[in-house]
Amino acid sequence: MAKQLRVGVVGAGNISREYLETLTRLPGVRPTLIASRDFTHSQAAVARFPDIRAVPLSELYASDQVDLVLDLTTPAAHAEVSQAALAAGKHLYGEKPLATTTAEARSLLATAAKTGLRVGCAPDTVLGTGIQTARACLDTGGIGTPVAASAFMAIPGHEQWHPNPEFYYRAGGGPLLDMGPYYLTALVTLLGPVQRVVGMTGTSSGTRFIGSGPRLGTAFAVEVATHVTGVLHHEGGALSTLIMSFDVWKNSLPKIEVYGTAGSLSVPDPSSFTGNVLICCSGASVWSTVPVSGGYSEASRGFGVADMARAISTGAAHRASAELAYHVLDIMEGLHASAKSGDTRQIESRCERPAPVPAGALPEYA
Repeated sequence: MAKQLRVGVVGAGNISREYLETLTRLPGVRPTLIASRDFTHSQAAVARFPDIRAVPLSELYASDQVDLVLDLTTPAAHAEVSQAALAAGKHLYGEKPLATTTAEARSLLATAAKTGLRVGCAPDTVLGTGIQTARACLDTGGIGTPVAASAFMAIPGHEQWHPNPEFYYRAGGGPLLDMGPYYLTALVTLLGPVQRVVGMTGTSSGTRFIGSGPRLGTAFAVEVATHVTGVLHHEGGALSTLIMSFDVWKNSLPKIEVYGTAGSLSVPDPSSFTGNVLICCSGASVWSTVPVSGGYSEASRGFGVADMARAISTGAAHRASAELAYHVLDIMEGLHASAKSGDTRQIESRCERPAPVPAGALPEYA
């Protein structure tokens, strides 16, 4: 690459350390500054990274040492941070979801289009060897023509472990907007964009209680659906069944499976970069492991930023794109709207399946 992409991080929560660990070891990117609403949090986040400075938000946006803003704030703050970054002339990469509503996201994309700036969005877990090996298997006809898929994420809720879980249960949260991007991005990567959806939702309780940390036992209000189920009709004809829930104490459901005319494919957890892909072809009675055949090796949070840096340098498309993230947000909004109206919802947005990641590729060259 001609130069490193200099990254300014906004948000100093736990996930910032994961990103910084990755970005400081990849050659195509260099984190330079970090800012958050609480300056002490920023200082703590970079205590182990002497080359990164903690600064006020205004200084980060104005700095000529930042080419791209990495937004690691909570979903409710994404629109504000995104618009500020673009207004300052910086490329943008954000944590999922792209925004809390498609209306906010459209405004963001319109600003980016006017300024010629790039926007990327997590999850980048689909760039790892797990999802990319599954994609390579599907693309080479490993199970014939895909006809259906299932995707399940069912847990008791983040308040069991998170010391400040309220934002997971407010607008922009819930199991679908929190964990759905991992599963839906994987499904779109594997099977292509979605044409229409039907959904139903439920909320088990209007109040939850913090289960760990110094606020143990504190009650808080639930403002969103905590169980979402739906069916997605993909453009290619496949039907995906989805369950996203914070209401399940224990289950034995698979993460993702794809069912084809010549076999079935078991796909690893899409919130992880790795994991074994299993296949059972017609006539066989047991699963067998698919050899790794795609994806960035040893990937971790931040590889989407590095992939974007490579794309900016070469003029190519980046894989963790805003268009893909917008389509996923459109699907999630459609599921909630369908649940409210009782009707099937057409998904108006479309996106291209991102280019596959070759096996063993490095993000600065792939």
